[in-house]
Amino acid sequence: MKIIQATSKNLEQLLPLFEGYRTFYKQESNIEKARTFLSNRFKLKDSVLFIAFDSDKNALGFTQLYPSFSSVSMQCIYILNDLFITSDFRGKGIGEALLNHAKQFAIDNNCKGIILETDIENPAQKLYERLGWKKDEDVFHYTWKV
Repeated sequence: MKIIQATSKNLEQLLPLFEGYRTFYKQESNIEKARTFLSNRFKLKDSVLFIAFDSDKNALGFTQLYPSFSSVSMQCIYILNDLFITSDFRGKGIGEALLNHAKQFAIDNNCKGIILETDIENPAQKLYERLGWKKDEDVFHYTWKV
């Protein structure tokens, strides 16, 4: 397996993964809107995407990080918003490899860390905890929606 930081050249490989991620979270598929969304991430350079490939150069999964900042620590922090592995390859260590790659990226960029949000029912929570991610127990997170 090989993990690379995606560029706009990887858009077509990324699109089916991204749509798989969205439909996993019960969103209606919209490949053109997804293409525009991902193209904008590359153009604006406002996220970092990593893709995992097998030895035959098939895209197996991806993760996407969005930069943010901590005023208290005066450091950058990344928000891991997306992690998706194609169903045929789940349980084979790809998610773990992508998470570890993201962690190393944060270390290499002198960041405070990475935060993520996941569905209460998502079985990947066991993976996160096994890899040293901690569930917030001393702070609350609130969301305001339009």
